[in-house]
Amino acid sequence: MEKPHDKNSDDDENPPSNIRTSSSSSSAPPVKIPSHAWKVLAILSCIATMVMYAETMLIPAIPDLIADFHVSYSMSSWILTAYLVAGAVMTPIAGKLSDIYGKKKILLFIMIIYAAGVSTAGFATNIYFMLFARAVQGIGMAMFPIAFSIVRDEFPREKMSIGTGVIASMFASGGVLGLVVGGTIIQYYGWQITFFTIIPIALLLIIIIWRFIHVNEGQQYHNYEQQEQEQQRQLQNYRIENNELTKPRANNNYNNSINYATRNGIEIKGAITLAVTLTSFLIALTYIETTSDGDSGGSSTSSSSSSIQIVGFITAGVISLIIFVIIERRTKDPLVDFSVLFNRALLPANLILFVFGLSMFTVFQTIPILARNPPPLGFGEDAIGYISIQIPFQLILLVFGPTSGFIISKLGSLKPIIAGTIITTAGFLSLLLLHSTEFYVSASLAILSTGLSLSNVGATNVILLSTPRQFTGISLGMSMIMRILGSSIGPAFAAAYMQMNQSPININGVMRSFPSALSFDMIFLTCAIIAFTSIALAIALRRIVTKMSIPNLS
Repeated sequence: MEKPHDKNSDDDENPPSNIRTSSSSSSAPPVKIPSHAWKVLAILSCIATMVMYAETMLIPAIPDLIADFHVSYSMSSWILTAYLVAGAVMTPIAGKLSDIYGKKKILLFIMIIYAAGVSTAGFATNIYFMLFARAVQGIGMAMFPIAFSIVRDEFPREKMSIGTGVIASMFASGGVLGLVVGGTIIQYYGWQITFFTIIPIALLLIIIIWRFIHVNEGQQYHNYEQQEQEQQRQLQNYRIENNELTKPRANNNYNNSINYATRNGIEIKGAITLAVTLTSFLIALTYIETTSDGDSGGSSTSSSSSSIQIVGFITAGVISLIIFVIIERRTKDPLVDFSVLFNRALLPANLILFVFGLSMFTVFQTIPILARNPPPLGFGEDAIGYISIQIPFQLILLVFGPTSGFIISKLGSLKPIIAGTIITTAGFLSLLLLHSTEFYVSASLAILSTGLSLSNVGATNVILLSTPRQFTGISLGMSMIMRILGSSIGPAFAAAYMQMNQSPININGVMRSFPSALSFDMIFLTCAIIAFTSIALAIALRRIVTKMSIPNLS
């Protein structure tokens, strides 16, 4: 195997362009964004809008789905979680496939699968059919690391945060549309119709992507030998500058361990064990919720059987997690490269995205139930009434998404990330202390969404600028996994508190149980504690990035 270039002195002084420290003179012309980049960004932003519309349109209907399918609060969390687990498994696979076969091809393929999932979900007549359709729909989440990777290819480095900020704002615009349009449709026509409204949009976007997006897949060389040599040179330099982003594996086969872009294999075993790990732990949590709710009146035999099932799923999760780590560390073509995941700059940023996902989907699971619970345990609203409570959260995301991008392009990523994590913590503390009226909840959600916008765009920008270009698909895929893991855990633990802490209310002569005030207190307190830890992560990230002198971040 050929050794890396022996030009250490030159390479140290002249690192590759994608990691070069900026030193532009004051007379240098301002960096402009090409018109083609704006066109690509507009198309990708429409995808973000559609997917977030599809996600939020169903949120006002969560209490209706619980009633229609006769399921518990804990089981209802799987309406969000099934979607997220499928996305978590498919995201790194899609990132690898896009590196190998091309971003546009894989993007189109995933869009077609997504359209199929959306089309079938509207016909669900029971919870299991719905969960299957939602899992197919969740594969569509794998579009986003590919979309961000395309943005990185099209936008100048100095303006990249603007592109990510615009996409983030389109997520928010989709959320606004989902709440307003979805809530109205649910109120007057039923939740099934919301899915049918997406089908023509998805088909139109597939045609637009096929016709108008032209990705330079490239930076590829005429043969694999040339590409391998260039990757060796760039990554060796990057490793010297930034300390261990791409460490050699235990077998010291550095050349083989870094050449992802020329590999043609996908680690199926890793994908299977990852899916088993996530599903096992979340099912165990669901059983814990159900058992805790039913123990007071249930038989000891039933309780013992449930306990055995819980232990079985936890054991399966632990075993599959160990197997997953072993597989990923031994394979030459890993689904998750731990040397990238645990890089000292990328790990804090990924954990901040984990907190972002957890916070976002905890709100999606909790607020509609709080809004639609009968008084005094809630506000007694219908689907349209819920919109007025939640809409400030989405509107602030809509306004602050692109604003965050411009702020970061001027100030760097680190200060906005720190401010964002502090504001996020303040938002959850406000929800904890002030959720007795609809106005207080709306105001607290507005504070929370401001912080989430800043931390999300900032952390994503850190990951984009800290990763060598040829590994963007892999790195963003792993970042999406962290975001999705947080997103899947958020609804699950929120549903756990709601299932385990309930109070009875007499409605028209029938005693029914609903989540108590204590359940909402516990949800918001837990989120506040988790958000507080993200402040420490943001401060640590600032120190690390300052030491590493990564350009365009500080």
